[in-house]
Amino acid sequence: METIIVQPPGPSEPDIGGGGKPELLHMGPGDVADFGRGLPGGGGVAIVLPDPGISRRAGRLEAADDYWRLSNFSRDSAYVVENLEGAGEYITVAPGRLGAPVPFEFSRVVLPALNGTVDFKVFAPQHAYLDERSAPGAGEQTVHPYALDVTAKYFLVLVALCEPRLRDLSDSALPGVGDIVERLRPLESCRGLTRSAVNYHIDYLAFAKLRLDVGDEPGADGNGRTGAKRARLASLALRFGLVREEHLALLPSRRRTVPQEAGA
Repeated sequence: METIIVQPPGPSEPDIGGGGKPELLHMGPGDVADFGRGLPGGGGVAIVLPDPGISRRAGRLEAADDYWRLSNFSRDSAYVVENLEGAGEYITVAPGRLGAPVPFEFSRVVLPALNGTVDFKVFAPQHAYLDERSAPGAGEQTVHPYALDVTAKYFLVLVALCEPRLRDLSDSALPGVGDIVERLRPLESCRGLTRSAVNYHIDYLAFAKLRLDVGDEPGADGNGRTGAKRARLASLALRFGLVREEHLALLPSRRRTVPQEAGA
């Protein structure tokens, strides 16, 4: 099982229609991957950053059990790791720093370059979270098979997807991608949410967090398979209690129009 998934420079979102989909690098515990400009033609590194201002071997990623480490091989440039789910939160990895642990689940690694900056994304879907039922000193810790961060944007997408069935068990209709966008946009953290971003979070949930076997690569399906994927996500999340009624409080309140009395 992979610890991290690396998305090299390319389209900012996987193309759900199948065009321009970036190649993803999957890494498990103990795996390492160097990044940089590489040899002529991009050889010699796993993550190619094609800018003349980037060293041929600029740094290294190392996957640990449920997090990852970043090494900075530069002698004079610091690298920045941004938390894509935070409000401007980031860490700086100093020149020459080896094995700096990164605590974020969604990260963007930013390097200074000749043409501004160059970046790539790192996702850590196997982050561990405390189980309230576990007792200290009771032996080896149980690893939850579906470790979800309720503060993450992907969890909001999942709650919005499950909302109709949480409110009415007889409601078999699931919201579409556009419906989820409109449902979440009143939240401050989702003001810039797009259909492409929602599709991205659905793919991340399906393939990285809940590991659904849908038979195709992320983003390579059409509308029919996208609908089936949403249905399977909602079914699994509700069946195993990953999304519960109390999670509805995370969504924007639904305002009901009060009918005016006659003559008012």
